[in-house]
Amino acid sequence: MLDQYLAQFETALTNPWLRAGSIILGALLLGVTLRLVLVPLLNRLASRTNSKIDDRIFSRLNITLIRVLILQAAHLLVRDWIIDPQVQHFIDSLYITLLVLYIGKALLDISTILFQHLAEVGDNFTWIQQSTLPLYKFIFKVVLFAVQTYIIMSAWNINLTSWLASAGVMGIAVGFAAKDTLANFISGIFILVDAPYKVGQYIYIDGQTRGVVTDIGMRSTRLLTTDNVEVTVPNGVIGNSMIINETSGPSTRMRVRVNVGVAYGSDVEKVRELLESCTEGMPYLEPGQKTVVRFAAMGESSLDFQVLVWARHPAFRGKVIDVLNSGIYKALGEAEIEIPFPQRDLNIKVWPSAPGE
Repeated sequence: MLDQYLAQFETALTNPWLRAGSIILGALLLGVTLRLVLVPLLNRLASRTNSKIDDRIFSRLNITLIRVLILQAAHLLVRDWIIDPQVQHFIDSLYITLLVLYIGKALLDISTILFQHLAEVGDNFTWIQQSTLPLYKFIFKVVLFAVQTYIIMSAWNINLTSWLASAGVMGIAVGFAAKDTLANFISGIFILVDAPYKVGQYIYIDGQTRGVVTDIGMRSTRLLTTDNVEVTVPNGVIGNSMIINETSGPSTRMRVRVNVGVAYGSDVEKVRELLESCTEGMPYLEPGQKTVVRFAAMGESSLDFQVLVWARHPAFRGKVIDVLNSGIYKALGEAEIEIPFPQRDLNIKVWPSAPGE
């Protein structure tokens, strides 16, 4: 009896209209099952977690599964009516191309969600931060594009050897023509990976350019100086320069040093107490940090002292120096402590004779 039913079923499937109806009916049943069973099950599982990342991933997967289902049904329907082998190969290649593009788009969206989530919880994953996020996205896009290109070209029976050879020659030519751009790009990768500075930090580049980092790109880094001027520095230049990061420590405070010279014969302890008193009640200083005054050296014409204070932020460095220098100069003048300046003694061994003598 079962063999008889199977034989009747096979006979019925020889009718192209019945086959088309079976394909459409199967696609509808599978779509309804996906919509009424699988999607609610995934949503129920996602609702049990505290994170929203799984909800976004499942939402992206639902859309992709529906697209793949429709594409598969359309492929079976069209191919069933095609007899010519060349046209069948064209339909199959087109089907593989669309399938690869749909799946690639889903993987790209899911990777973006995952990378963003990992960057937000950077304390748990030190290998990925907000600053390195563009790098990982770029690498994933390149790898995904290469895999998609290989599968699509294989589906269309395109000779990959000649294309790879052409790409190699073109890559060498582009490398020579854009060596500076490539150097900046590679340096940008190392900057993002090593993270010698981050957006919002104050840095010094070779002791010449100082400012707050406003943007870190793959080609250049942008700084905003204290003069409110934006400076764009190529990453290749930064990669070969000495970088001083003024805010990379555990806090944003910064040590500021001011050198002071007084005349020989001055009371050292009195000068020390006077310099310490000049920092009392000063603005822009870090609360709770003690001022340090050092007798640094006995110079050629002065006793050299150094006043060390802590500014709350590197942005206040210039203001702290200005206020401190003004206060020290005024205090030394009121205390009648001499501030030496360079002097030269001229000794004349023989006074020249007057003309005519």
